[in-house]
Amino acid sequence: MGQQGILYLVGTPIGNLEDMTFRAVRILKNVDLIAAEDTRHTGKLLQHFEITTPAISYHQHNRFERSADLLSTLQQGKNIALVTDAGMPGISDPGYDLVKACHEHQILVIPIPGVTAAVTALAVSGLSTERFCFEGFLPTKTKERLDRLDTLKLESRTLIFYEAPHRLEETLQDFKTYFGESRMIVLARELTKLYEEIWRGTIKDAIALYSPSQQPKGEYTLVVAGANFSDTPDLSESQLKIELQKLMTQGMTRSQASRHLAETSSLSRRQIYQLALEIED
Repeated sequence: MGQQGILYLVGTPIGNLEDMTFRAVRILKNVDLIAAEDTRHTGKLLQHFEITTPAISYHQHNRFERSADLLSTLQQGKNIALVTDAGMPGISDPGYDLVKACHEHQILVIPIPGVTAAVTALAVSGLSTERFCFEGFLPTKTKERLDRLDTLKLESRTLIFYEAPHRLEETLQDFKTYFGESRMIVLARELTKLYEEIWRGTIKDAIALYSPSQQPKGEYTLVVAGANFSDTPDLSESQLKIELQKLMTQGMTRSQASRHLAETSSLSRRQIYQLALEIED
């Protein structure tokens, strides 16, 4: 077998075309094929930078069959660039499946860094950047979404979500239920685009922003402050055991779960660990 090709993960602008890097343009011009989430959307980008490399679609609905074709092309020694509609491939898009397949077949994957909405919003949020977790889009099914938020209500790290405008108001109401109305939140709308807007305040005030005459518009990145003593009431021992059980079911050890809950409780890690010991495996 001859030398295999390379899969390049090429970051593209999330709005402003001036955020495209010189390296990204060079790679897109030199590869044999571009796999794009939406070829029409990417076509405008390619035209702007005078890139004539052929492009094919790779998206949520064809990713499994297309992955096999792309792997075959790479194994023939051809180089492929994977791009998403905006930002880095693999972040809240199906690129993960292809990257995983390439690693399984010992095909080299090289990242070409670009803008990512999550980190861009976090950096400008004024909320803690020391520790954070990216949740992407919440599940659309009500039970799954609420279950996810329930696991996050005691999370002390800064939380980052993506949300579509037609679901924003419902999501903010869910945040109020699980995080409390006084928790700080940043709504980053249309990042790097003409109507970019960065709004900062409490969840209560965020809900009040919108009305029948003032509906959400554009794509949103939501940055939510982590839980702390001031906005999270102390849990009873029985409630702590329930939370410990949830964390341990997710794969945490007793020690890890105890340390996690101690960050938002007046009880020490040792006291919470004693409660964890009372939970059966």
